[in-house]
Amino acid sequence: MANGWAPDGAVQDQIDDTVKDAVLRARGMMPSGDGSDECDDCGEDIPAARRAALPGTRRCVACQAKRDATLRSVGINRRGSKDSQLR
Repeated sequence: MANGWAPDGAVQDQIDDTVKDAVLRARGMMPSGDGSDECDDCGEDIPAARRAALPGTRRCVACQAKRDATLRSVGINRRGSKDSQLR
């Protein structure tokens, strides 16, 4: 059931688009290219298991965790609530 002037299935379309955007963003953040034996940030050795699991990785687990913590998830509020428009 649609809400207001929205067509039937609009809510599911919003959900599908949000998931699609999240997948594309995650794929864009995946390491690519040549990997490294040493971490670019701290210089420690990157374990062989990590290099095998993530080809192209250039950071150790600890440095990657720090980097991921600083990156904020930027989402799109597809509902367009008044609160989101005021920010």
